[in-house]
Amino acid sequence: MTLPTPVFLAGGALCLLAGYLAGNVTGPDTPTRTTARVVSFDEGTSRLCLKGYATQDQAGVGSDGTLCGFWRESRGARTPRQGDDFRFVSVSNAGDSEGHRQDQVVIYGDVLG
Repeated sequence: MTLPTPVFLAGGALCLLAGYLAGNVTGPDTPTRTTARVVSFDEGTSRLCLKGYATQDQAGVGSDGTLCGFWRESRGARTPRQGDDFRFVSVSNAGDSEGHRQDQVVIYGDVLG
């Protein structure tokens, strides 16, 4: 016995949809790209400080809501200036150096526009 083509296609589509939903629910969390405003940037040290609604929930944010870290620029990226909108992903690395705890924030991203 063979299935009619529309029934076969509908069954295949349902299987693909079920697989997609299962992957999204059980799959790993990926970093969320967020946008904030540039507070400051030091070209000599690549230290970038961002502030905005999106920085409040980031690991390594200061008590004033400012996220500061070392910017890892991509090829051809524009240099951030105070007031620029900046889309980013940040990673906080905790380290221990000679008995002193050090937290380092690395910011990946680029100026919008």
